[in-house]
Amino acid sequence: MTMTRGGQWFPASWPDRIRAHAEGRLTPVEPRRAATVLLLRDAPRGPQVHMLRRRASMAFAGGAYAYPGGGVDPRDERPLGWVGPPLAEWAARLGVEERVAQAIVCAAVREMFEEAGVLLAGPDGSTVVADTTDDAWEADRRALVAREASFADVLARRGLVLRSDLLAPWARWITPEFEERRYDTWFFVAALPEGQRTRDVSGEADRTAWMFPRDAVEGYDRAELLMMPPTVATLRSLLPYATVAEAAAASGQRDLTPVLARARLVDGEVELTWPGHDEFTKHVPAKAVGGGDGVPGDEHPAADGGSVTRRGAE
Repeated sequence: MTMTRGGQWFPASWPDRIRAHAEGRLTPVEPRRAATVLLLRDAPRGPQVHMLRRRASMAFAGGAYAYPGGGVDPRDERPLGWVGPPLAEWAARLGVEERVAQAIVCAAVREMFEEAGVLLAGPDGSTVVADTTDDAWEADRRALVAREASFADVLARRGLVLRSDLLAPWARWITPEFEERRYDTWFFVAALPEGQRTRDVSGEADRTAWMFPRDAVEGYDRAELLMMPPTVATLRSLLPYATVAEAAAASGQRDLTPVLARARLVDGEVELTWPGHDEFTKHVPAKAVGGGDGVPGDEHPAADGGSVTRRGAE
């Protein structure tokens, strides 16, 4: 079964795996890099964020709300037209090598196009494409989803450059060490480009919506909206900002130290915490739910520590 606390998604495989990890019987897998985007637009009450709801029929996080995003593809490192901060700056900000920084930024832009139909690219550094909804664009989007083309190929054929200046780093979360599949996920914020509109094109979502962060958080607190910790935490972090520009300007002050859950045995219980996010603390009986004594199998795909994405991430 899947358990929740408030509106927090809690997979049934966690108790056994948390206990095994705390007792040193579980070897963590290496996390895969991923990227996700909080796509924002201004509205009279403040910024709204674009969210997807995973289909309820899905075994992992069914019904949970998330942002467009997914895993970094090796082809995201291919050379491509680039506008915005140089790779050296991106590498320093993200805490990785330059080639990895490009891949993470490229993945964020590519995944948002694949899952929401929004593209942060243009002919030059002062323009952005205004419409990505015709049949030709849809063919390109589908080719990217099927991995029949690389993002660099699509941009080059259309004479476009990636507008990295339209993307701002916001947070970094790493899937807990006890998960079957793990992701090292960078979160970014971006404004919806003028003239573009989101489309419901994610094959794993049954609903897309523009939501005010406060409404989404209150829905989570009332257990009406299901979310994972990184999604809730990043929504709460948007609450102080009255406009998209204010949020984007605050990116430079954001702490990108990765958030990684910790599990330890305390007085016969497993205590699970996310540093800096006390609201997600859990206490799990040392006797695992269901009475299992071993490490469960893969009956539930793992969380991506970032948002809820497709292809195993989120």
